[in-house]
Amino acid sequence: MSEFYLRNMIEAALLAAGRPLKREELTRLFDESVRPDEQALRECLDALATEYDGRGIELKETASGLRIQVRRELAGEISRLWPERPARYSRALLETLALIAYRQPITRGEIEDVRGVAVNPNIIKTLLERNWVRVVGHRDVPGRPELLGTTREFLDYFGLTSLDQLPPLSELKAVGDPNLELDLPAAAAQPEPDGGEAAAGDGAGHDDGSKAVAAPAADETDSGDEGMAEEREDSAREGESEALDAQESAARKMLAAPGDADE
Repeated sequence: MSEFYLRNMIEAALLAAGRPLKREELTRLFDESVRPDEQALRECLDALATEYDGRGIELKETASGLRIQVRRELAGEISRLWPERPARYSRALLETLALIAYRQPITRGEIEDVRGVAVNPNIIKTLLERNWVRVVGHRDVPGRPELLGTTREFLDYFGLTSLDQLPPLSELKAVGDPNLELDLPAAAAQPEPDGGEAAAGDGAGHDDGSKAVAAPAADETDSGDEGMAEEREDSAREGESEALDAQESAARKMLAAPGDADE
């Protein structure tokens, strides 16, 4: 059996299946007498992936197997083939999903402790209906709360083969917006007054506004650094550790892009 025939056969199977196929399923397409071995199959898949370089499709391996898919940068235009409105997800849902992905198994109460607000039951319901999360057990504490974890469908949706492919939180923190990582939405959202003085992050510990953080200008790096240090002190007074804030927001930044993207 020629390499050309093997490549065409595998390509046709991946296109026709309508779902990811495992390597074992691909080899079972052939009679035993001509069935390719693992090395031949791997070389064929590598050749296909190379052939798709620079094209609108790509060969992608997920937790459920191999599939041929449209490249992400073309998803917006291709989605116009389907007139229905694409699914979009709230920031709260994405934050909750990110916490489950990075800290699983985790209970609903632990999610609320990190986010600082109650979790809307509809968020958990949506994640369960999408089969992105599942109940993996119960915490051995009074009330036996459910432990939540991600599913294989979650990995498939985000194009991952395993949770090990999630980017390390330290890397996300290094490139992220420090205001987001310290969970300071108030400071980031409020407009700068005409006098050039930004509003304080949460108002706590500011008796007369004398510690309001100045918005860093292009030639005021030292002032911006000092303001950031004051923001961190305010965050600490809120009772949440800087590490937990960074973890939550970094995970949120990781998942927000694919979650908001069209399906």
